[in-house]
Amino acid sequence: MSVSEIENILSSLVGFPSVCGLPNGDIIDWIEAHLLASGARVRCIPGDTSNGVPGRYSLFARIGPKAAGGIVLSAHADVVPVTGQNWSSDPFVLTRHEDRLYGRGSSDMKGFLACMLNLARKAGAEGATPLKRPLYLAISHDEELGCLGVRSLIAGIREDGEFGNLGALGCIVGEPTGMQVALAHKGKIAFEIICHGQAAHSANPFLGKSAITLAGDMVAALSRLQEHIRRTERHDTRFGVPFSTVQAGLISGGAALNIVPDLCTITAELRLLPGYEGAPYLEWLENAAFHATEKLGGGKIELRITNAYPGLNASASSDICSLALHEAGQNQVGVIDFGTEAGLLGEQLGLDCIVCGPGSIARAHKADEYITLPELADAERFLDGVLDHLRR
Repeated sequence: MSVSEIENILSSLVGFPSVCGLPNGDIIDWIEAHLLASGARVRCIPGDTSNGVPGRYSLFARIGPKAAGGIVLSAHADVVPVTGQNWSSDPFVLTRHEDRLYGRGSSDMKGFLACMLNLARKAGAEGATPLKRPLYLAISHDEELGCLGVRSLIAGIREDGEFGNLGALGCIVGEPTGMQVALAHKGKIAFEIICHGQAAHSANPFLGKSAITLAGDMVAALSRLQEHIRRTERHDTRFGVPFSTVQAGLISGGAALNIVPDLCTITAELRLLPGYEGAPYLEWLENAAFHATEKLGGGKIELRITNAYPGLNASASSDICSLALHEAGQNQVGVIDFGTEAGLLGEQLGLDCIVCGPGSIARAHKADEYITLPELADAERFLDGVLDHLRR
């Protein structure tokens, strides 16, 4: 196998418009067939349907014996939408220009997924040296919505008697890091600040209580909280922003210009340094909400968490980190500024996790996303080393 085979696999993967939040049966069926043809034991795990969106699945597979000391490779099969982006070519047709392969998800992170599937075929090929320890492949959905799909994937692994206690050496999450070994990233809490006022005709706004006024106070409170965090947290200088952050990303409220608004919602997030809990900061905002309603003389403010995932702070002395550094030809570890599924996989499956994969996050989520052939070749060499380890 070679990069040309990886390119062929990637072309097939990019051809599935597996946008997060939508049914993904087509791409999962294709991946499952590929893994079964590689001799893998595969389990298809349905996603959570409590949000009323069926038809989303994850996969977990094993090649090799049921034994301790295996390695988990992790990727997500979903991509972000292309709506409103000005692409130079069809985003769901892999387009090669010199050594660049353009397509939605090529860097984030179907490039690594293609390398995983290529490795599975190598591991299960007729006449190949058998594995002494298992190769596991974890493929999730809806990662781009805040690591949602990996939760049902983890539950499915834990419920499966054959997989149950993996006893694995560790897990490599192949998000695009330029093949640098990353040990840490921040966690995230997404939440809504729901401001309730009292409607009235704008001819006499004093008969109402403006939810937008409450929201304005809470936006100011978020800024004060950010300064409080910057001053009081112990800074982690491994990160470009060495403290936790809080920011409002969306705000929506009001019904008409001549109505005092009775509802306004702010959607915000906390990005927490590894080791920090969000509860004290949410309590800080609850206190600010109390003072905002007191100042207005009425109304109500609710805080509602919509999603959360933990940060990652792995040990540089773990076996999986040592292996990754060796196969990547490096002697230094780093951190990343974006979140991944590594924190959840490590926390809930008891795995040592690192993040290392081809491509660049700087190219992700935008028009003309691409990965290069040399980057895929580097990832192939890296994973070939992982496979050799499992054969020894």
